[in-house]
Amino acid sequence: MKAKQIVDIIIANCDLPFELENTCDTYLSGSPDTTVTGVVTTFMATVEVIKKAARLGANMIITHEPVYFTANDSTDWLADDPVYLAKKKLLEENDIVIWRYHDHMHMKKPDMIYEGLIKALNWEIYAQHDEESGDYPDTDEYFAKSFSNYYDIPETTLNDLARYFMERLQMDHIRILGDSQTTCKRVGILVGGGSLGLGREEMPMQVMHEKNIDVLVCGEITEWTLPAYVNDAQALGFCMALLIVGHERSEEWGMKYMAEWLKPLIPALSVAFIDAKEPFTYVNYSTKGR
Repeated sequence: MKAKQIVDIIIANCDLPFELENTCDTYLSGSPDTTVTGVVTTFMATVEVIKKAARLGANMIITHEPVYFTANDSTDWLADDPVYLAKKKLLEENDIVIWRYHDHMHMKKPDMIYEGLIKALNWEIYAQHDEESGDYPDTDEYFAKSFSNYYDIPETTLNDLARYFMERLQMDHIRILGDSQTTCKRVGILVGGGSLGLGREEMPMQVMHEKNIDVLVCGEITEWTLPAYVNDAQALGFCMALLIVGHERSEEWGMKYMAEWLKPLIPALSVAFIDAKEPFTYVNYSTKGR
């Protein structure tokens, strides 16, 4: 089976009502005509992921995020960059095709990234299913009013919720904003860059207000927007908090789920998931005794 045949199967099974234009879902390495020996899915095709794929005998990587360090994977600025040249050489030596699966994945109903995360959290039964309103088309309020990625969970504390996420998402550290004993019942989730506002910085704050959300789980954050809003809300006596998971940990589970989703569509090939892993380590220097 050729790489382009696998891509065609994936796109056809997204069941989109229209063809996406100007998508970032493109080939970033290798040829669409390459005969595939095995497929790997991952959040990001890092050097370590590429090496692991090669060891598995897989020569096609489906990545959710960029390969060459910018959103549109432009390489004109990398012509003589040693990191880029070494990574490109590694891909060529292993004859690896990389295809990015991003826009189609988020446009699919349901969004497969959220679907994978919610399965990892085992929160399907807590999902709220508001009827999407048609009263606010093309207005700033529309996304907040139609937002459906929120969950009414059994009442808990922010501290216990953080521990639950750490356990389910295999995290050593997690960031919170709020009193650790804050009561949590309604939890909203904005994966990846969604908590930056998707082009509208005010969107996450409107979502919290419109849906009466106690805790918003974030991927990325900008400190002067949503955290500042929640910080001020707490100082004024409102019950709001943030749980900051990070971009990779919030979206990796969608790519893990994708591997299971893809297997029956291409049964003749092996499909494996490789965890790109959180990009940071954390150091805590105690000041006690100084």
